[in-house]
Amino acid sequence: MKNPTRLNGLLFICLLTILQFSCESSASSSNDKSIDQEKTDELKELKTPEDEGTASQVSLQSSEKKKELDESKEKEKKATSKLKETKNNPLPVEEPTSNNSTTPSRNAETLMQRIVPPEGFNRSEETTGSFGHYLQNLPLKPKGTEVKYYNGAVKANRGVYVAVVDLDVGKRDLQQCADAVMRLRGEYLWHQKKYDQIHFNFTNGFRVDYDKWRQGYRVQFNGNNTSWKKSAQASNSYQSFRKYMDLIFAYAGTASLEKELKKASLDDLQIGDVFIKGGFPGHAVIVVDMAIHQVTGEKIFLLAQSYMPAQDIQILSNPNDRNLSPWYRSSGLDQLDTPEWTFYNVNPKRF
Repeated sequence: MKNPTRLNGLLFICLLTILQFSCESSASSSNDKSIDQEKTDELKELKTPEDEGTASQVSLQSSEKKKELDESKEKEKKATSKLKETKNNPLPVEEPTSNNSTTPSRNAETLMQRIVPPEGFNRSEETTGSFGHYLQNLPLKPKGTEVKYYNGAVKANRGVYVAVVDLDVGKRDLQQCADAVMRLRGEYLWHQKKYDQIHFNFTNGFRVDYDKWRQGYRVQFNGNNTSWKKSAQASNSYQSFRKYMDLIFAYAGTASLEKELKKASLDDLQIGDVFIKGGFPGHAVIVVDMAIHQVTGEKIFLLAQSYMPAQDIQILSNPNDRNLSPWYRSSGLDQLDTPEWTFYNVNPKRF
């Protein structure tokens, strides 16, 4: 028979071995968890809140660019919609309907009829068919008419203008300051059937000739590249011309128009000259009439503008000389103060 004391000793050693192995396994498991946790923490440190913000911003910018591209495509799609014209007359001329052009209604007053020069001044005599003569004879809406925005809302600042030109502003926020200047120039040339002289540049420098447009070509946008593509029926109808002008309004402005116009001078000021400050924002007003003093030869002039948002073209008042208003003096002009903009460069420009 074995010694009980020795047997108990062996059992005690075995039990210690088992306990030691169990503790080492537990410690190993604990160490593994600690390492995994450290890796997780390191990964979290690599993706800081700033990184998440940057990623979100990049995603947002990408989304905004896509939205802008989609909006541009939608504008172009609307602007280049095909017109239904007869095949026998590929270039029909449709006379504009009332409220769609500068053709006065039967009872409409013209600029010359309503606003007379002050005593001692004679109105500038412009050649019939000239741009100056066209501007002098702009039709005006009835006295007391308020300027309205493209959405029908009334312009709050009533003291800005003395008369409203009878010319539609459109249904979209497009015809603003430089756009109104281009609209008047385009209207004049279209009514004179001088189609080959109607052209304006986009802000990116691309020249958009109406003569190309009326042949059925439409502007295509591919990233920063702009080109022509034949995609519509030929037409020089007024409705097609208005779509052309809306396209110009959407992609041109003071920055592009200022570069297009030629330099002029106050000494040689003419009706149709433009005071312009190109930029984002910028502004432009156009001389629509002029009178000359019988003795001194001093020139005074009338200005027209549109503004932001798109609104009726208006004949401006003179905020600095209420006795002479709405006429402006050309002599001693260091800066041109108009009701909503001051031009510090008083050198006019010309088409």
